[in-house]
Amino acid sequence: MLDPFILLVCVVIVALIFDYINGFHDTANSIATVVSTRVLRPSQAVMMAAGLNLLGAFLGVEVAKTIGKGMVAGESVTQITVLAALIGAIIWNLLTWYFGIPSSSSHALIGALCGSAAAFSGLGSLNTHGLIEKVFLPMVISPTLGLIFGFLVMTLLYWMLIKAKPGFVNRWFSKLQLASAGFMALSHGSNDAQKTMGIITMALLSYYGPQAGGEFHVPFWVILSCAMAMGMGTLAGGWKIIHTMGSKMIKLQPIHGFAAETSAAIMILTASHMGMPVSTTHVISSSIMGVGASKRFSAVRWGIVGSIVWAWVLTFPLSFLLGGSAFYILNFFFHKG
Repeated sequence: MLDPFILLVCVVIVALIFDYINGFHDTANSIATVVSTRVLRPSQAVMMAAGLNLLGAFLGVEVAKTIGKGMVAGESVTQITVLAALIGAIIWNLLTWYFGIPSSSSHALIGALCGSAAAFSGLGSLNTHGLIEKVFLPMVISPTLGLIFGFLVMTLLYWMLIKAKPGFVNRWFSKLQLASAGFMALSHGSNDAQKTMGIITMALLSYYGPQAGGEFHVPFWVILSCAMAMGMGTLAGGWKIIHTMGSKMIKLQPIHGFAAETSAAIMILTASHMGMPVSTTHVISSSIMGVGASKRFSAVRWGIVGSIVWAWVLTFPLSFLLGGSAFYILNFFFHKG
């Protein structure tokens, strides 16, 4: 049996690896539109996104609390269940990154956590109410609202600028898109980095629980390390997914990027404030779809969208299986003999 402290260190390291992978997997959420519209060069875009992702991670810990104490029963949280959840989520993220599919890192982590907890102590360990309220309902509502908000914002801009010359529109929205892309990167950091904070704090409570009084408090070093890991991952850039979101779904102009990013960022920051671990991937992808549909329905490549939606649907159940499988494997090796 591995020493408990060594196991805790392993969990923290793997959690930061997940956060790094989350950063480059979800880079597209922040910069796909600003790169595809050529407002910024790729290197400039990832630098901006990395800095603002890091800053966004310091905006709150409500999502971390939801992940850490709202998904599964406390007695089912052990170092092995947390480690298995991270491994399952990492495997899913790497698979979807390899195929250039913008899936949800958030739902991969939550699904894998539920799978590992269920493998340890049964389905009764899952907080059904918390999962429905904080995960499954937002899973359906957030992309729907993203589609609607993207459509409405773009329609409003069309109406306001109906007499404007294309050159004027492109020139001004190239500047405005810098602000909207930064807003999107900030909101991404505010929601996604907190999920790893919640996981690490779960592991710390599992190890120090009695001494800490069982209170869920995210230490500053956890916030800082998660912010830095996500920022470094963003610098790596997930170019396959950027290509899918930025050009395969719809051909974007600066005004389209501004509408999609602004709509998505407002929704994500609102969710972060409410402690909802929404999928930033779902929100920005659906906002792009809504913006495209406002131009004309056929402007969106719905075949590509169909593949993306299938990945959304399958992420939670397949990550659940990966998390459960990882738990059984880890449990076998750690308790062997």
